Amino acid sequence: MAKKVQRRAASRRKLQLLRTLTNSKSVRRRSIILNVLLHFHKLKVKLEEIQREYQNLMAIRNEYFNLLKHIQIPKEVKVEKLGEDQFVVKVRCNRGGDKLVSIVEAFEELGLNVVRARVSCNHFFAMEAIVVAQDQQTTKTKDVTQAILKAIDKQGGERILVT
Repeated sequence: MAKKVQRRAASRRKLQLLRTLTNSKSVRRRSIILNVLLHFHKLKVKLEEIQREYQNLMAIRNEYFNLLKHIQIPKEVKVEKLGEDQFVVKVRCNRGGDKLVSIVEAFEELGLNVVRARVSCNHFFAMEAIVVAQDQQTTKTKDVTQAILKAIDKQGGERILVT
């Protein structure tokens, strides 16, 4: 007899839990179970909708990356003088090759030390650097720009945009 009472109490607790989870107002056991099945069906439909949306977003993402591979970005080199012997150098061009190495070698040839630099190669090559002349020599922004353009051209020809 005690086991029967325990089973009924456990069954009531489980039904109450199901009512709470599905926000069911029903009291009858059969209605609660039907509400749970309906709730599961709704969750399944929502999950399928989310999966379709995810697949669409992944297809758009892949198409975007394919387009990025085929876009030709013009070379852009900006050199601004900060002080007597400091320059801010901004470079942007297509990715590929050893552009960073070539640019650093060009800095060395001009006698410039890199104080700080930020480089990105995600979809294209981008670099922003602060360089300082080693020997207090008078280096012109035009000379730095030409040296960087020559270093990039070693890696392959591209359209040029100098500002």
